[in-house]
Amino acid sequence: MDLLIDSFISAIALVISLDQEMVDIVAVSLKVSGYSTLFAGLVGIPLGFLVAFESFPGKRFVITCLNTLLAVPTVVIGLFVYAFISRRGVLGLFDLLYTQKAIIIGQTLLIIPVVTALTIAAISRIDQRYRKTAMTLGANRRQTAFVIFREARYGIVAAVIAAYGRVISEVGISMMLGGNIRGFTRTMTTAMALEYDKGAFTLAVALGIVLLGLSFGMNLMFHLFQGRVRS
Repeated sequence: MDLLIDSFISAIALVISLDQEMVDIVAVSLKVSGYSTLFAGLVGIPLGFLVAFESFPGKRFVITCLNTLLAVPTVVIGLFVYAFISRRGVLGLFDLLYTQKAIIIGQTLLIIPVVTALTIAAISRIDQRYRKTAMTLGANRRQTAFVIFREARYGIVAAVIAAYGRVISEVGISMMLGGNIRGFTRTMTTAMALEYDKGAFTLAVALGIVLLGLSFGMNLMFHLFQGRVRS
């Protein structure tokens, strides 16, 4: 118990002093998670909107597959991407393994289903009368799609926030594809795992405090946007 209390007090001091090593680790985490969320949003939002807006054979099957991918373990994504970017892989000549780009690729693949599925859910909640009213007033398909997208914007933003919260706290992909290289690919979660193995808890607890703060902020924003959706 004394060890935990002492580590917590030292960790608070580390956070307040903005320790350079801790700041560098947090910066890497924010960078790779931010890019991953951006790329996942660029793919997942249009894909989710297309699935929700259009009617086509196999639509239920596609939605079922997306919902299944929400629970895929991060190590599975890590193994899949590793097979492609390792030196013996198809993309081995690009030397992506153990770089921030590799982490971004893996994390993007991890959260594309999250963004897509939650975008579908946000679009599906919109009352069908919006579409019928827009078409009655002479709107074409593009204009009707814009009206529905505008009504679902808070739900879509909430989907992006949820995806960011998912990806910033993952450890499997970052460890397998980034290699936990100090000052380059070491993220908050991989650094916490390393510090735990070393028996040095101060930095691990400090990063845990920062990660909990970021997660709390993400969840707070998510609930605010959910409230906007319900209202």
